[in-house]
Amino acid sequence: MKIHEYQAKELLRAYQVAVPSGGVARTPEEAEKVAGELGGPVVIKAQIHAGGRGKGGGIKLAANAQEAGQLARQIIGMNLITHQTGPEGQKVKQVWVEAASEVARELYLGITLDRAQGKLVVMASQEGGVEIEEVAARNPEKILRETVDPGVGLQSFQAMRLAFALGLEDKAVRQAAALMLNLYKAYVATDCSLAEINPLVLTRQGEIMALDAKITIDDNALFRHPDLAALRDLDEEEELEIEASKYRLNYIKLNGNIGCMVNGAGLAMATMDIIKLAGGEPANFLDVGGGASAETVENAFRILLSDPSVKAILINIFGGIVRCDRVAEGVIQARKNLEIKVPVVVRLAGTNAEQAAQMLEQSGLNFAVGKGLKDAAEKVVAASRQSA
Repeated sequence: MKIHEYQAKELLRAYQVAVPSGGVARTPEEAEKVAGELGGPVVIKAQIHAGGRGKGGGIKLAANAQEAGQLARQIIGMNLITHQTGPEGQKVKQVWVEAASEVARELYLGITLDRAQGKLVVMASQEGGVEIEEVAARNPEKILRETVDPGVGLQSFQAMRLAFALGLEDKAVRQAAALMLNLYKAYVATDCSLAEINPLVLTRQGEIMALDAKITIDDNALFRHPDLAALRDLDEEEELEIEASKYRLNYIKLNGNIGCMVNGAGLAMATMDIIKLAGGEPANFLDVGGGASAETVENAFRILLSDPSVKAILINIFGGIVRCDRVAEGVIQARKNLEIKVPVVVRLAGTNAEQAAQMLEQSGLNFAVGKGLKDAAEKVVAASRQSA
């Protein structure tokens, strides 16, 4: 679950991570009031769950409170388009009004999980203020890393090593190291999957501060953090993803036209790969999970059919925990209860697969059956082209 920059900064402040003073505003009048309370120049920052806001016109500097209100009027309500929103953009409903900082240097700091090692890794770079992916591609040697042993956590010597490697000196080294340790505490305590400060700045006054903050909370840990779950902004999420979460379905909208109903993340990835290999494009990632019932399958169908870009559906289920006949029951039930106007290709393997195939055959409904994953992918790609 992503949270807004202003929410991330409030969270970090609670863990003694230095952030600029500021306040959230949902109207130009509120922005002007916050700017007046802060005094001096302020920065007006659009609050959406996407990077690249500055390039899209969503971050502006105001010299005084009156100008802050004027700029907030331009930003609030705008459809902000960045490289992360896609061409459709995202409507801005609120802004963060922040005291302007005199920046001497821009750095990068982030914490995430290194899945290859099964450990957290703290990353830092002198190349702050730009996309870290660009730095990784252009100058990978400029990304500094410290792998954290989960048994002992981030150690002071590791934080100091990173701070020195960033080219900091004197007081700034100690401040940066302390900030890293506090960021790590925040990351672990709130079950983050990503904590990123870009830029981490050294001000002209010699202070180390988080000028921006991006935090993503692990969805699977939200039951432990009802206070953080309350920060969820449904306006920033895909409508069908919200609907899917009501039925505990894992759904992610993609840009293709073939709906994928699968069980298990690994099978979902393999299914999307083989669809692309066959010349098609997946419209989604939809995982019904290991204990899928007939009702779950019907709800999954309903969500897939709600996407107008879906021109064909591939059901690819491996009956390990879930039985194939139960899935077939759900498919037949959905076919009877819902208006399905797109071709459906079914590939079932595993527990009770033969019984499931017989159920589908005797249902009298129109399904194409895939004889293996490759055959199923080729059939659904051909069907999607005819449907389109």
